[in-house]
Amino acid sequence: MDAIDVLIKYWGHTQFRLKQQEIIKQVIDKKDTLALLPTGGGKSICYQVPALMQEGICLVISPLIALMDDQVRFLKSKGIKSIAITSGMHYNEIDTALTNCIYGGVKFLYLSPERLQNELVKTRIKEMNINLITVDEAHCISEWGHNFRPAYRHISEIRKIIPDTPILALSATATTGVIDDIQKNLDFKKYNLIQSSFVRENLSYVVDNVEDKKSRLLKLVDKIKSSVIVYVGSRKAAKEITNFLLDNKYSANYYHGGLAAKVRAERQESWTQNQTRIMVATNAFGMGIDKADVKLVVHLELPSTIEAYFQEAGRAGRDGNQAYAFLLANKGDVKKQQDLLTLRYPSITEIKTVYQNLANYFQLAENDLPEQAISFDMVNFTERYKISSPKVYNMLKYLEKEEHIKLSEAIHSLSKLTIKVSNAELYKFQIANKYYDNFLKLLLRSYTDLFYNYVIINEQEIANRFNVTTEEVVRLLNKLVQLEIVKYAPKNNNSQITYLKARKDTEKLYLAEKKWEERKEYEQEKLDKITNYVSDRGSCRSKLLLHYFGEQESEQCGKCDFCINEKRQKIKESEYKEITNKLETILIDKELTIEEIYVLMPNFHEQQLISIIQYLFDNDRVGKFGNKYQWKSNK
Repeated sequence: MDAIDVLIKYWGHTQFRLKQQEIIKQVIDKKDTLALLPTGGGKSICYQVPALMQEGICLVISPLIALMDDQVRFLKSKGIKSIAITSGMHYNEIDTALTNCIYGGVKFLYLSPERLQNELVKTRIKEMNINLITVDEAHCISEWGHNFRPAYRHISEIRKIIPDTPILALSATATTGVIDDIQKNLDFKKYNLIQSSFVRENLSYVVDNVEDKKSRLLKLVDKIKSSVIVYVGSRKAAKEITNFLLDNKYSANYYHGGLAAKVRAERQESWTQNQTRIMVATNAFGMGIDKADVKLVVHLELPSTIEAYFQEAGRAGRDGNQAYAFLLANKGDVKKQQDLLTLRYPSITEIKTVYQNLANYFQLAENDLPEQAISFDMVNFTERYKISSPKVYNMLKYLEKEEHIKLSEAIHSLSKLTIKVSNAELYKFQIANKYYDNFLKLLLRSYTDLFYNYVIINEQEIANRFNVTTEEVVRLLNKLVQLEIVKYAPKNNNSQITYLKARKDTEKLYLAEKKWEERKEYEQEKLDKITNYVSDRGSCRSKLLLHYFGEQESEQCGKCDFCINEKRQKIKESEYKEITNKLETILIDKELTIEEIYVLMPNFHEQQLISIIQYLFDNDRVGKFGNKYQWKSNK
């Protein structure tokens, strides 16, 4: 079965898009390949089709559980056996899943880059017939990328285990430096880049220098009747803007990384199913968002990089129809981003002090390496050591980049339990301590595998079965911890910190100061680029963005705020007034499509009509409802 047959059989499409076929050919020819396709460009087909054409399994390394789950659901709906290994799975579940990948006809195995470092996973991968390694969101491998994730740096280690298996790296945004970094860090046998143009012909980019952003937002969501994403810079702002929209009778909800995973999934599903119209979100609402009918993305605050803006704005117009990306920015936004950049780069001395404070807070001696993640109350820590939360957060993220710790933010973890002693030792303990005997027997009956791995438990269920209060169950578990019989991690809504390396004395803690300064300079350059983008009033928005990504020969889009204004200025004032008056007459009491307007105004040039209608729309004199326009009587 060749590539087009697979495409027809599983997707029902009769032809490939963009550079998909070229990428698939490179993969089939066993060539390491970096594929850059725009947001919504069909990246998943580039690895799914060649994997289905060959014997064996495709290993997909992906950064988010939601991304993995979505893909597994999709593939299973097509009758393709797929598995995702996620953090919520028990040891036995992981063991079974990996065994099925060796013997059970599984075609796709999804896992995180962190999971790839697990010894069990690496051992089982040696036994699998892997036909392709796919690295999704590959820009995360580059510390110069906008979503750097340290664990991506270790992906290349898998090549020592399966050296003859090709790698396909996928990304939607990457500058020249990031492109080189990806291929270098994945140990490409030969540099091989396939890049589609980032042109989005149906997307109109608009930069609006306004002070009253809330009023402007209301006008935009009133004009463009579709699914909407509103990006904000903080969790507090997400909730505040959502309440503002609800107060004005719009269907809205908010999304950020501090919400429980279940809540995030429910809110995303509600928005995906059009039960919620407007999603107000931080940049946590990002990778994996694939909704075709989003016609408006609004940034209420200035993003820190063009890459982030381009990717987020690109979530509009996935269906190919006209869509809009509005960036509402003013001088205050630029200053705010500059202040945040300064905050993100405290001194190396301050970082070492926080590292020491963290060890004191957790009571860790030098060379200690805790086995499990430790609950971390950020508020309590900042109050104790008199440091602001944003500063602590940025210092911890730096220590994460240097791979000393990993910070997991407010993950709402469930309670976990494992038995620390052997079966024989536990039996002796039960004989000698009748007080705990029945309680331990209940635990062993209720939960399997307690001797082998941490198991998720429910204290309330245990209390009901043991006929005591939940508080008594917690007391008994903590007592067994003190007696060194069990290990117990109670549920919490705090952040968690995992030590990746043994705790060092600060005098021996190496932090690369020169590299730190280079990063700061690099981020300053990124901020300067997006600041220049919003302040530039003399260039096509699309051209500015495409030039940034290396497409120097791009044409003017004809749709952005600059292009529309330029077209308007080229139309004679008398013609403009005549067309505008005629449009008001025919649209004042009815909604019409562009085609219907042409019929009623046959004496005017088609392109002139489009330009003026777009100009009137951008200036809030014409409203758009689906594909129909109507004059706004309030003007």
